[in-house]
Amino acid sequence: MSNSYSILVKSPKFIIGASVLLAMIALVWIYPLFNKKDPLEMMALAFQHPSSTLLLGSDNFGRDVFLELMYGIRTSLKVGLIAGIFATSIGLVIGLSSGYIGGLVDNFLTAVTNIFIVIPSFIILILISVSIDSRSSLVTAVIIGVTSWPWTARAVRAQTTSLRNRDHVNLAKISGHSTPRIIAFEILPYIASYVVMAFVLQTASGILSEASISMLGLGPYNTISLGILMNWALVFEAPVAGAWWAFIPAALSIAIITFSLYLMNTGMDEIFNPKIRS
Repeated sequence: MSNSYSILVKSPKFIIGASVLLAMIALVWIYPLFNKKDPLEMMALAFQHPSSTLLLGSDNFGRDVFLELMYGIRTSLKVGLIAGIFATSIGLVIGLSSGYIGGLVDNFLTAVTNIFIVIPSFIILILISVSIDSRSSLVTAVIIGVTSWPWTARAVRAQTTSLRNRDHVNLAKISGHSTPRIIAFEILPYIASYVVMAFVLQTASGILSEASISMLGLGPYNTISLGILMNWALVFEAPVAGAWWAFIPAALSIAIITFSLYLMNTGMDEIFNPKIRS
């Protein structure tokens, strides 16, 4: 395992993706420490062009777009991270339980997973978002997480099914170890790298989902995110006004973040996937 991680560090794709992501995280956390102004404060006229004082101009409310962008990226990253944790955790528990226990438990959990797969998660996400009156960034992240776990569960189940009859697992059964202990110590370590890759993909998916529902006006209230910036630009017709700085930086930020995450996942897949590595 240590050898795999040493190889991972030498993966150009992983290093590039991680470097871009870490640089963006550092920027959005450091910049507000120097510019402590309220991102929702009106500082100029509506849709003022970029200048030396306003790096990305102003939006329809006369607010500093660059400062809004810093807070928006921070919120979107937080939502993606929390959504990734929830989706990966739910998928991991269901996949491990279904794949190892088998029988009726496997049939039931597989049926539930298939139902969630058949019904598009984005539709469920919209329906839940509409039914909730007050949505914070945390609530939005949880909603995204609990609607995007099925593919992780299915993949983990397949991995677990292939491991449950291995010699070391059978030896643990004969030794009288409990099912939770066997799953935790005899199966989970063998799919740990896959779980990390699934988490990276779920985080990227969470960021895209937040941007999608926020553009529809169903995102978190009383905060700024990349999707909300896009929504404001569309509602107040920034493209028609030619105010490209009101929406293109947010769209590029979403693209850069998700691309860096997918690049990290590709780098990890090349290292930990035996078929690709061979």
